[in-house]
Amino acid sequence: MATQATHEDANLILRLYEIRREERMRTARDWYARSFRPKTMQEFGSIAPPGSSENTYMRQVTSYYEMVASFLTAGLLNKQLFFQSGAELLLCYLRLRPILPQLRESFVNPQAFANLEIMGEEYLAWYDQKQAGSKDAILARMS
Repeated sequence: MATQATHEDANLILRLYEIRREERMRTARDWYARSFRPKTMQEFGSIAPPGSSENTYMRQVTSYYEMVASFLTAGLLNKQLFFQSGAELLLCYLRLRPILPQLRESFVNPQAFANLEIMGEEYLAWYDQKQAGSKDAILARMS
């Protein structure tokens, strides 16, 4: 059962939102939302080659949302409150999802993006719990 959201939860969400507004983060998020849709590691290499600005953008966005997801999995932030306004975490996860096993293999890190994956899957389930079938609509729109 979810615990009641607190003022601390709301303040942390507001702080996370402020960080998203930083100019370089905005640029990275915009690029990620518009351009990052790899289905294979070969596509990933073309979209965000090592040393490129695009690779930097990808790392900035994914590491930010992995950090946010770690707050959620650790219980430092109320999931129900976050899910009501944090859909960009789900977008981040869904765009990474097709290549996640290969990324982990290439990083030699089976835990890479583990928090993001856990929260992405919980987020999808939350949508379906709110309205049956909404998960499919979200997947179609964000993937």
